Amino acid sequence: MRDHVSFVPGWKLLLALALPLLLGVGVVAGAYLYSSAAVKPQPVQAAAAPANLDMPAPAGLLVHVVGAVEHPGLYRMKRGDRVYDAIAAAGGLSVEADITRLPNLAGRLKDGEQVKVAFAKGSSGGTVVTRVNLNTATVEELEVVPGFTTAFAQEVIDYRTNFGGFQNTRELVEILGMSEAEFVIARRYLTL
Repeated sequence: MRDHVSFVPGWKLLLALALPLLLGVGVVAGAYLYSSAAVKPQPVQAAAAPANLDMPAPAGLLVHVVGAVEHPGLYRMKRGDRVYDAIAAAGGLSVEADITRLPNLAGRLKDGEQVKVAFAKGSSGGTVVTRVNLNTATVEELEVVPGFTTAFAQEVIDYRTNFGGFQNTRELVEILGMSEAEFVIARRYLTL
């Protein structure tokens, strides 16, 4: 008489293959149930800012741009951005900016930094800034704009001829590939 009973022939091999699979499914199901049942923390509400102060959303670096820019104020910038990015975010240099006393445009921004753009001294009798119309200027007129070379001035005229002119001075960067630093300075001398 036989005292060992086997229901399925080769059951040991089947158990060796099925056991790790069943344990894996159990671990995944347990992790899912644990993560779905965990208490999720509620975000803390920030204190409301006064209504007359336009505060940007709290992410990245907070930089204060003041002086001879189009829109001075507080700006949120990404880590690694440079001073020229902050000036560009503030609308670029204004007509009253003194380009001989600009801050280091290539400097990296730090959280809480104040970027100061100097005004030209004696704005009533000092240098007079004449703006060049981007849609009507000749190559010679465009060459005197800081950041424009003869070749770049010709590219501007070619683009204007082929595509009907510029809708925005920002197209110099976005379409023609002018550097951001050169644009911040050049836009002071341009108009449409």
